[in-house]
Amino acid sequence: MGTPQFSVPILKDLLDSSDYQVLAVVTQPDRKVGRKHVVTAPPVKQLAQQYEVEILQPEKINHSSEMDRVIELNPDLIVTAAFGQFLPTKLLAAAKIAAVNVHASLLPKYRGGAPVHYSVINGDSETGVSIIYMVKKMDAGDIISQRAIPITNQDDTGSMFDKLSDLGRNLLMETLPNIISGNINPVVQDEDQVTFSPNISSEQERLNFTQTAHQIDCKIRGLRPFPIANVILDGTRTKIISAEPLNETTNLNPGQVVRVGKHELVIAAGEGTVISFQQVKPAGKPQMSITDYLNGHQDLKQGVQAVTHE
Repeated sequence: MGTPQFSVPILKDLLDSSDYQVLAVVTQPDRKVGRKHVVTAPPVKQLAQQYEVEILQPEKINHSSEMDRVIELNPDLIVTAAFGQFLPTKLLAAAKIAAVNVHASLLPKYRGGAPVHYSVINGDSETGVSIIYMVKKMDAGDIISQRAIPITNQDDTGSMFDKLSDLGRNLLMETLPNIISGNINPVVQDEDQVTFSPNISSEQERLNFTQTAHQIDCKIRGLRPFPIANVILDGTRTKIISAEPLNETTNLNPGQVVRVGKHELVIAAGEGTVISFQQVKPAGKPQMSITDYLNGHQDLKQGVQAVTHE
């Protein structure tokens, strides 16, 4: 049971393995995608179609015919990876051996739907994958296995999704034989250490220039490739694709222009730090380099309040 690209390598290894038979794949319904609203199958469905596996796509799994079908299949295991819906207890109980989840965080940190985003936004030095037993409470089951990887200053949510997907695949394939044999020592999550990672809201996409340049850079990378951070830059809502914190300081107020040249726009951030914008996308225009952006914004001079609240 899974939906986005994160889930694809995990499903593919199960499909390719001679040790397991995938009876069915459960994924979200096809959705309209992009500006042209093209109805598109989830990545997991696209892979399952190649293998001619039975595909179930409930709008809501609870009390659905698709849930009845999973129960009818009498599976040994239910494996979920970024499926995107709560699973009712009746469905979890249908697994004769276990219902397990591949979660992209070092639980109990970052339960919820956007753990990768928050790990990058918060400037964490590492994240990882947890294989847990599934219970009705969100991401609260006992931890069966766990593995960490570092987050570098070059990583964004996109690169971490790719790394964690591969890590999750490998850890699951190593862990499943022990789950089946019972050779495991599950660890109960410490409720005092629990943090949450709810889906990113539109308000969270706005950059706050009272934060330091490092914090702003973490947020830009944490919201890339989706949903992308934004600011009001020179009076226009502008997405900031990439930027670089600089090893220098300023006495200017957050959001003021520190320096502008043919190929650079350096802005003051919190605590006297500065950040240089590199790739931007003004509303209604294509993504562009800061060089191209500055060609149309001659009014940006040193000391100008370039970043505003409205």
